[in-house]
Amino acid sequence: MAADPAAIMNVIADFDAYPEWTGSVKSTHITDPGDGHRPAQVRLTMDAGLLKDTYELAYNWASDGMSVSWTLVSGQLQKAQEGSYVLRAVPDGTEVTYTLMVDLAVPMIGMLRRKAERVILDTALKELRKRVEAG
Repeated sequence: MAADPAAIMNVIADFDAYPEWTGSVKSTHITDPGDGHRPAQVRLTMDAGLLKDTYELAYNWASDGMSVSWTLVSGQLQKAQEGSYVLRAVPDGTEVTYTLMVDLAVPMIGMLRRKAERVILDTALKELRKRVEAG
């Protein structure tokens, strides 16, 4: 992305703004402000068409500002979620690696699951890039 790592991490950490730029997150609420600089826990309400959920994530922010990871605390539709953003400065900006694993409480056919995962990952990175580079 054509931005420095700090600018990207600031967008990732600005949960109040997620409804403005993400397609599926409709509301957020910081349930544990952590150290006051970066939230430790956030409740999100998602509406992605057929998939709707309210869930809470616990965040672990790297002290160097180059990564964040999260795990599911609670959810209605999800049994588990683990994800991360890892940033690496490169000459023309920042390389962003996004990982996500979601285990739904509802069974899903493997082929549909893999397609949904690809769409989620692709959409998340495109939305993040658009927000970061616009701002």
